[in-house]
Amino acid sequence: MMPVRGDGRGPVLFAHAAALAKRFGAHVKVVHCHPKVDDMMPYGVVVPAFLRKQIEAASEASAGSDEDFLHAKFTADAAKHGVSEQAPELGKPTANWYEYVGKQVDAVRHFGRLSDLICVAKPSKQENLGFNTLKEALFFSGRPVLVCTESDQVSPDLGKHVAIGWNGSLEASRAAALAVPLIENAGQVTILTGGGSEHAASAEEFQDYLAVRGVTAGIVNFDVRGSAGRQLLSKSGEVGADLLVMGAYHESYERETLLGGNSAVVVEEATIPVIMVH
Repeated sequence: MMPVRGDGRGPVLFAHAAALAKRFGAHVKVVHCHPKVDDMMPYGVVVPAFLRKQIEAASEASAGSDEDFLHAKFTADAAKHGVSEQAPELGKPTANWYEYVGKQVDAVRHFGRLSDLICVAKPSKQENLGFNTLKEALFFSGRPVLVCTESDQVSPDLGKHVAIGWNGSLEASRAAALAVPLIENAGQVTILTGGGSEHAASAEEFQDYLAVRGVTAGIVNFDVRGSAGRQLLSKSGEVGADLLVMGAYHESYERETLLGGNSAVVVEEATIPVIMVH
């Protein structure tokens, strides 16, 4: 599932989603959101009936225009990437347009819970965009979230070398479990570890767990000095991984964002797509 609105990030998200759809014969739900009329009304102000009708008409006209424009771009992107615009068909890469009336964060919750993966744009501090969508996807969908790069040039074999951040935490365990299809279909898998908490499964035990599933994984240890998130990104680059899988926001989202926690650092500085699971 990928949410889309008129911020120009739709083609980037679809490029990532299309690459995975073609690898796995999957269906992409492209969800366009436009606000409810009530959300357009001034809060705490009594709006005369005639003015309400004007706002409703303007809102509906704007929403219709945006939908037509973005839907046309989606159709062009689907053709460009070789994904059929149609209803889901088993084993075939397909995509379809879904319209949702309401807030984008609510659309992510609504559609995301019945999706294997949620694609979101890398949040932008400059534009103050994307943070709420990422937070909603991570904390309220129960699904893995793919934080896409800022480029629409995506390799068709995205996920050929998967790096997995492992410290034995609950979040890391969930990430590994929910990313199993990608891990099992990767040409190369590398476990990146900087140690773990007390009583946590070691990287070697995780390696054995993957081996039972037929996955041969290497282990790269790193010394956590400074930011573990930055170390994860650095080591991912060193081993040549094109996709990073990791548990996210062990601390609260607000605390990590405010204090520059590991997950926040990865979100801000990653140059490869990252699958995050809380």
